Amino acid sequence: MALFAGTNVDDLIVLTVVFLSGRTTGRPRPWQIWTGQYAGIAVLVAASALAAVGLAVVPDRWVALLGLVPLGLGVRALIRSLRARAEGAEPPAVATGALAVAGVTIANGADNIAVYTPVFRTIGAAGSVLTVAVFAVLVAVWCLAGSWLGAHPRVIALIERWGHWLVPGVFIAIGLVILAPLVLGG
Repeated sequence: MALFAGTNVDDLIVLTVVFLSGRTTGRPRPWQIWTGQYAGIAVLVAASALAAVGLAVVPDRWVALLGLVPLGLGVRALIRSLRARAEGAEPPAVATGALAVAGVTIANGADNIAVYTPVFRTIGAAGSVLTVAVFAVLVAVWCLAGSWLGAHPRVIALIERWGHWLVPGVFIAIGLVILAPLVLGG
């Protein structure tokens, strides 16, 4: 449980923003958020398991390129938001479907792969199966928490006031943090 929580605290923020965006714009729908989150975590776990058995799925130096997904979504949402505000319309959603949610989850999960790989390598098959089962339950907990936070009056008030900047900003920041090692040569 601590392994999941420690590597997915940032994902809870993203889920909150996506659930709130879904509530205000109608997209993505809750089932798409849940589906995307489960799909994204499944890809991260599968990549970690493959890496744990010795397969190099993606060279380490290129993992940071996954940061382009949330960065691109954030920039696109910022441009759309600015256009919508200029036209007096509602800003569009950042992630509009399950695939976009999965993409953001995967892009935000380089740290997950880095942490899960050695854990899966050391705990063996039975421990890995148990860990994956716990992760499946905790994805539901994360989705429920993100949905609750995205419906909380204070969070809604914050987003209503600053959401046109905050939502794209969160995605842009996540993308830049993921890209940082590639850009900074680390």
